[in-house]
Amino acid sequence: MFYMVGLGLGNEKDITLRGLEAAYTSLLSFGLSSDGLSTLEKLYGKSITLADREIVEEKADDILSEARGSHVAFLVIGDPFGATTHSDLLVRAKKMGVDVKVVVVHNASVMNAVGVCGLQLYRYGETISIPFFSETWRPDSFYEKIQRNRKLGLHTLCLLGEPLIFTG
Repeated sequence: MFYMVGLGLGNEKDITLRGLEAAYTSLLSFGLSSDGLSTLEKLYGKSITLADREIVEEKADDILSEARGSHVAFLVIGDPFGATTHSDLLVRAKKMGVDVKVVVVHNASVMNAVGVCGLQLYRYGETISIPFFSETWRPDSFYEKIQRNRKLGLHTLCLLGEPLIFTG
């Protein structure tokens, strides 16, 4: 069984009860710092394997294959469908044609929490991701999207990428 669990935005206590039940399986996480990792491991009583975006994208089939014979929970800061990488994981699971059942546990995300800043949610244009640059990779495609939103008189929600996290 493959679970996609949203952890919410505040701290380890923001997980839903359904998410907590799913978290008592083999765990894989995206977007956690080492401090956050140890806090979650203490709360759940299980070790957690950290995975950055590259690992999730390049080793998705390995992750999903493991879910054929055991329970694997993919823990995500916010809501599991706040990023296309996570949506792709669900699509891959369904395309594998094996008995991979996906249970999604939604939670709060920055997409709805941004309303706290007082700006109208309906006045946001396309949300963009600004990844951390590396020495060999410096994408700039997000600039055009910011300009397009500005030209239309819309706010732009900029999601800052996660620094690389080492796998354990």
